[in-house]
Amino acid sequence: MFCTFAKIINFNGAYIMYDILNSIKVIAGPCSAESKEQVLSLAESLSAMGVKIFRAGVWKPRSSPDSFEGVGEKALDWLVCAKEKFGLRIAIEVANREHLLKAIDKGIDMVWIGSRSTANPFVVQEIADTITYAIAQSSDFGEKSRGGKGKIDLDMFTVIIKNPVNPDISLWCGAIERIMATGVKNIILVHRGFTSYERSLYRNSPLWNIAIEIKRRYPLIPILCDPSHIGGKREYIFQISQQAIDLMFDGLMIEVHPNPDEALSDSLQQVTPDQLRKILEGLNLRKAGKLPEYIGALREEIDEIDKKVIALLGERIKISTQIGDCKKENNLPIFQNERYSKMLENRKTLSAQTGLSEEFIENLMKLIHSYSVEEQLRK
Repeated sequence: MFCTFAKIINFNGAYIMYDILNSIKVIAGPCSAESKEQVLSLAESLSAMGVKIFRAGVWKPRSSPDSFEGVGEKALDWLVCAKEKFGLRIAIEVANREHLLKAIDKGIDMVWIGSRSTANPFVVQEIADTITYAIAQSSDFGEKSRGGKGKIDLDMFTVIIKNPVNPDISLWCGAIERIMATGVKNIILVHRGFTSYERSLYRNSPLWNIAIEIKRRYPLIPILCDPSHIGGKREYIFQISQQAIDLMFDGLMIEVHPNPDEALSDSLQQVTPDQLRKILEGLNLRKAGKLPEYIGALREEIDEIDKKVIALLGERIKISTQIGDCKKENNLPIFQNERYSKMLENRKTLSAQTGLSEEFIENLMKLIHSYSVEEQLRK
């Protein structure tokens, strides 16, 4: 009786994982490939779970030269071994021409451009030029190569582009356009949050609005969330993953290590294979469907409210401009810190009456004030 019950549990668990991994794309693996044993152990566990794409850092761009920067080229052989033994696709980070050519030469057909590299158009262009060169070298009298050592198979070759470290959407778009220009068919975007000097619960600020805007601009390119880098701690990975799924992200990129506390890099944000399974099985996958009719009526109400809000903002800017004229006539400075500070505190106090957070109201008023100052400077 016990054995039968155990089989039912295992079957249901396997079905849940099958449903999840068929609904979203999951890329998983260690922050860094540390040893052949570590790579093969993880590859076996993740493959058995149903994960198809194995990620690992080979060359690690770190903030401090004293930090572990990866084992380098020798890790490529470990990853190729995992690919051949467990049928996984392998994804590694590349940051220059040499990295990319060595990866291609080993038959690795999925590479990612890290956040530091995405922020540097020179680096992205070097990688793009190298891809163009490798594609040209792979052609044989105009016939497409089917891949192999030193060659690119365009049907399989994939470039993953992470968002830049700073919240500059134009840099992310620029990187996407540079890679698209190479002729690569398969591009995946990864949202890993943005570095901020402000204190936050997470290691990196999600700024979901930027990821949503990228999704709007490039609706045909899959976008994944990297909750490991956003959270910075493993205890936040589930809630960030669920938020990403709720926002209709196409999948997740999660760092996994057999012994996270002993990891040579990013130990706090990595999870074990069992923890990854629990995270994925706990996700509530929202399914597309027909919206209830009453949502249409609610959206009409929002449209009318937005019209009033925009009209009121217009009136506010007009009055602000009049104040600017008065300051100019009386040779007064445009920015007055005491007034600005009092205004922010007053508006944050009003937020309690509306149920809105102080942080939201503060950010909103800073944006409005910034625009008002720009209008006054034009005078």
